[in-house]
Amino acid sequence: MSKQVQEAYICAATRLPIGKSGRGYYKNTRPDEMLVRAIQAALAQVPGLDPKAIEDAIVGCSFPEGEQGMNIARVGAVLSGLPNTVGGVTVNRYCASGITALQMAADRIRVGEAEVMIAAGVESMSMVPMGGNKPSLSPLIFERDENIGIAYGMGLTAEKVATQWKISREAQDEFAVESHRRAQAAIAAGHFKAEMTPFEIIERSPNLLDGSISERRRIVEIDEGPRADTSMEGLARLKPVFAAKGSVTAGNSSQTSDGSGALIVASEAAVKRFGLTPLARFVSFAVRGVPPEIMGIGPIEAIPAALKLAGITAADLDWVELNEAFAAQSLAVLNDLDSKGIVLDRSKVNPNGGAIALGHPLGATGAIRAASVIHGLRRTGGKYGMVTMCVGAGQGAAGIIERL
Repeated sequence: MSKQVQEAYICAATRLPIGKSGRGYYKNTRPDEMLVRAIQAALAQVPGLDPKAIEDAIVGCSFPEGEQGMNIARVGAVLSGLPNTVGGVTVNRYCASGITALQMAADRIRVGEAEVMIAAGVESMSMVPMGGNKPSLSPLIFERDENIGIAYGMGLTAEKVATQWKISREAQDEFAVESHRRAQAAIAAGHFKAEMTPFEIIERSPNLLDGSISERRRIVEIDEGPRADTSMEGLARLKPVFAAKGSVTAGNSSQTSDGSGALIVASEAAVKRFGLTPLARFVSFAVRGVPPEIMGIGPIEAIPAALKLAGITAADLDWVELNEAFAAQSLAVLNDLDSKGIVLDRSKVNPNGGAIALGHPLGATGAIRAASVIHGLRRTGGKYGMVTMCVGAGQGAAGIIERL
């Protein structure tokens, strides 16, 4: 029997400060601890909700192994104090894992199979490196030339995009400087406070002489990545990382990061039953495939599809979170869409900076940036926002949200 289509409302949205991988905030913090904090903070925003009404927790994670393996979604749900009746499933669409989790949660509600869902994302690139702990590529990839792009590192795909779309080194560096400038300005103005939940870092050290454990606690409440001293002169001194004569550097690429974000999605019936206040409506989602060797241009295909499903145009978008995997691919996407008449207002694209400054904790980014869109729209009075990104192995994803 078919289910009646209903609206999916986002009633809570939050994220943790993003830390630098390897040496930053969360270098000794397990990803499941980050996820628990994000889920608990989202639940705190809906005090009237009966946790027993939650059907499932869908969590995006790009490399669900090691410390973020063992179905971290279910582990996070249980450790968050939710009833055992709440399920948990971990999903992986690389950089679009977090927004895919939100799409899947919304879809369960829209088709009438659930009333309340948790959508989240988490990634510790400090504990689980890019590619995972034991990368293993299928030999079949190398049997046909058209499949070899699957094996390319992300930086090499960015170099190919820069060459094909004629994105200069100077343009990439200018884009990166502006990302840091916007992020610094947003921090100074307090624009991230509504979307962000502070995290308490607990560091423990053993005393081998007396067997005691010393404990150091500190609260982190801003993103670790933005740099006030980023300049064209400084970036110009950086050497290309992925090709000897290339233009993609560490300075005009996204930062590897740790972080988590979570949202609560509910049906209209659940909103009324528990007295919830919807922040936004999940409107549409689209994913499209592109050649793996130029994976960065994925949003070129996904954005028009998401706009068509939403029944709006690019001119209707008041806030766009275009994930800055690399300046090269971000500029290629914007320029290519311009040429097709799908013009994204640059002042509305990453108004608070993007992944080059703020960081990119892979599977968490979609959920984090969904929180950014929702709270950004609420602060500015905008109506429609979009989260979009390229995806490893050749995909693009875009999700559209309407502020209520």
